[in-house]
Amino acid sequence: MSITPASVRQLLSSEDLGDRLRAVNQARELEPANAFELIQIAIGDSNSRVRYSAVSQMDTLGNQDLQLSLDVLLALLNDPEPDVQAAAADCLGALKLRDAFEDLEQLYHSTPEWLVQFSIIATLGELGDPRAVELLKQALASDNELVQTAAISSFGELGDIQAVPLLAPFASNSDWQIRYRVVQALARLGGTEAKSVLETLVNDQVEAVANEAKTSLQST
Repeated sequence: MSITPASVRQLLSSEDLGDRLRAVNQARELEPANAFELIQIAIGDSNSRVRYSAVSQMDTLGNQDLQLSLDVLLALLNDPEPDVQAAAADCLGALKLRDAFEDLEQLYHSTPEWLVQFSIIATLGELGDPRAVELLKQALASDNELVQTAAISSFGELGDIQAVPLLAPFASNSDWQIRYRVVQALARLGGTEAKSVLETLVNDQVEAVANEAKTSLQST
């Protein structure tokens, strides 16, 4: 049986959760314009699994209507399920919807969920809004290392060289994965100070960090 907009719409109206989840998955095989329309139905589903599966497609479908996507994703930042909030934050960054920055910032400060905070900080790099610098500074001071790591990566993506002295202290962090992200971020940022820090990391005790630092220096 072929998958059509009508067949997917019918599954979305089913009382069976499995049908509705299958419908969201089948929407991937439709033309983007049709899929985008049907995903809006799934985003309003009563089940969080359906909503999560639907919003996770908005990063690729959202360009069909950026204003509607912004409105929908902002509303989902208030979803009762943290997974859905996190997915909405991811998509706002992927679509570079900078008008969402203030909402993301507010949610970062109000949510008790580390996953949501992580997704917000991680998406700020993609969002590319220079207003994110202060929020990323705060995230560097988080007591959650995953949030710190996301902030380091986002600073690298933002490309503001003023971030280099903020990241330099993390070059001696006890977590090698944080040091690895520091290398990647500094390589993106460039400049004399970043190069100086990278030169110290070529002697890192963890081979992956040392090799990444060496590669970064060779490409600059």
